[in-house]
Amino acid sequence: MADNEDREEAVRDAVDVSRSGAPAGGSVIRDRFSADEIFQRIIVAADEEVTVGTRELFFAGIAGGFAITVTFMLYASLYAKTGGDPILSALLYPLGFVFIILGDYQLYTENTLPPVALVLERLASLPSLLRIWGVVLISNVFGGMLGALALATTDVLSDDAAAAAAGFAQKAIATSQLTLFSKAVFAGLIVAGVVWVDYSLRDSISRLMLIYIAFLAIPFGNLYHVVVSATEMFYLVFIGELALSVGLWQFVLPVLLGNSVGGVVLVTVVNYFHTTERRLETARDQGSKRQLTIREWIWGGWSASGRSYVPATDEIPRSDPESRENER
Repeated sequence: MADNEDREEAVRDAVDVSRSGAPAGGSVIRDRFSADEIFQRIIVAADEEVTVGTRELFFAGIAGGFAITVTFMLYASLYAKTGGDPILSALLYPLGFVFIILGDYQLYTENTLPPVALVLERLASLPSLLRIWGVVLISNVFGGMLGALALATTDVLSDDAAAAAAGFAQKAIATSQLTLFSKAVFAGLIVAGVVWVDYSLRDSISRLMLIYIAFLAIPFGNLYHVVVSATEMFYLVFIGELALSVGLWQFVLPVLLGNSVGGVVLVTVVNYFHTTERRLETARDQGSKRQLTIREWIWGGWSASGRSYVPATDEIPRSDPESRENER
């Protein structure tokens, strides 16, 4: 009887843990993760991402930036076709973000959560975080610029859609920087919130619905996302109606700062401290031995990282009852 129970527990543990060691099923309710388990999943994903080479990050970021062009194009086209209807014109706005998140491309505002969580745990250095942010942001903007150039120099957009596309950036340029910043804070909160909730889901349909509904909130709330804003700004530059320096200073920079504050402060840091105490007991393996020293954390270089607190299955066989007993 005891052997059967051990065997059943071993099978359940094997099913409920991924190869990386992160939980694939909730410990209390199998299809629902606790905040601590969500954080473990994020840490493992970030642990893999922080070791990705610059070339891979850059081209994944270009793909992400170009995917945002799809959002910009469809928003302008529907805006023109529906006479500027605030609901109907936004119905396809989330499509570019669907491509990015489900296609595992890189997006700057997504990177305000997983890598930052890794740095807060002293499992990655501050320079490594800045490398990821810098490479992804530059490549996103470059991809958006290429998309804006394509739209500005071809007949993809109708005359009405082209006028609508130009109007988006013109409206933003006429908005105060403080207002742009404030609206961008809420957009950053939404995007980082999507990333957090995304790690609590286990099927593509749920993820699709989450992305679609959450990113509809950006046009519905008249909010601003930095990569979309950069694409809109470049479009206006390429059709000769805006100076690049003005667009960067008055439009893109306030949105960038707002998205960063919303994602890092209001979501990542809050969720980090929301899970800290329990995580210290359940998620860490070998405790501080896995963390970077303070010196490594601050000056560790572009690729300095510790080891994930979630044990890998090849280190601690979760399916072996004797190993679990020894672990206790």
